[in-house]
Formats: sequence, C-alpha cells, structure tokens
Amino acid sequence: MSDGDTSEEIMGATYRALCAHGYADLTMQDIADESEKSKAALHYHYDSKHDLLCAFLDYLYDGFVERTSDVGGEDHHETLLALVDAVLDKPDDDSEQFGTAILEIRAQAPYEPGFRERLTRFDEYLADELTTVLEAGVEDGTFDPEMDPEDTARFVVTVLTGAATERVTSGRSVECTRRMLAEYVETHVLATEREVEA
Repeated sequence: MSDGDTSEEIMGATYRALCAHGYADLTMQDIADESEKSKAALHYHYDSKHDLLCAFLDYLYDGFVERTSDVGGEDHHETLLALVDAVLDKPDDDSEQFGTAILEIRAQAPYEPGFRERLTRFDEYLADELTTVLEAGVEDGTFDPEMDPEDTARFVVTVLTGAATERVTSGRSVECTRRMLAEYVETHVLATEREVEA
C-alpha cells in the first residue's frame, strides 16, 4: 500500500470513527478499529489523536477546495450564488453525526491552536474566493461599485458558518439561508439599473 493509499485509508477510518463516537470520546483505538491499521501503526504515522485530527482537517480542507473551486456560472452574479450553493450543499456522504463531530472540534478551536489554524483556513479561503468574484463583478459593472467586496465576503462567510451550525444543532434546513442570501445579493450587491447605465 502506497503512502497515499495509507493516508486515504486512515482518513476514511477517522471519518467513520468520528461518526460513530464523536470527538470527545474518540480514541486512537476507535480509529484503528475502523481501519486495517493497528493502533501502533496509527501512532507510527501520527504522534497523537490531536495530530491525526489536524491531518484530517487538512484532508477535509482539500476536499472543500475541490468542491467549491470553479463552480461556474454565466456571469459573476451566477458564480456568486453557485459558490454559496456549493458551501450550503453537504457532500452526499456526510452524515449528521459527522457534522456534530466537526462542530465539537470547532468548539475546541479556542483552546487548540492546531484546530484553530486549520479551521481558519476554511474561512479565509472562502472569503478570498467570494472577494475575488465580488471584485470582478464590481469591475465589470455587475455589482454595486459602492459595495465593499471584502466586508461583504466576510458577512457571507459568517452567515454560511451560522447556517452550518444551525443545521447540526437544531436540524434546521439551510433553504431559508439560501433564499435570504440570494435576496441580499439582489438588493444590496447587484448594481442598480441607474448604475449600470452610468
């Protein structure tokens, strides 16, 4: 088994163990039980559960970037909404238990610099992607020239993070968030006809 296959297998086992046990009760043995690897073999690759979970967050980040990059769209307005959809739409294989486990990890971020650094990467990447689309839309007249792309991107990231948290903690659908963000873009982000004509 190559290093890449080994890493993929361990990440899959970590996912299954988090779904089954959550973060707080998770042990290296739990992960080994979901894997073809022994606990000793896991420790050969990762010094601790913390190190393994940091690697797992890196793995999730790579998947998130793959899922949300090049979302397409006929224009910058469509691209912006497609990016929001890509974030709100869970991958087909994500379970509610996994969402709960990730929320538990996020709750540890203030005390665990490794977690905080990696979770911040998600938010920074998304804010950068949104800012790029918004700046391009301002440049070509799609979006309001008075709108601040960076501030708007940060606001959208905050809303999306809150929607993900609500989905896990209360089981609330993200459809209201999807609809209200689309309306926000229509009323606060798109250029008015007068601005377009100017």
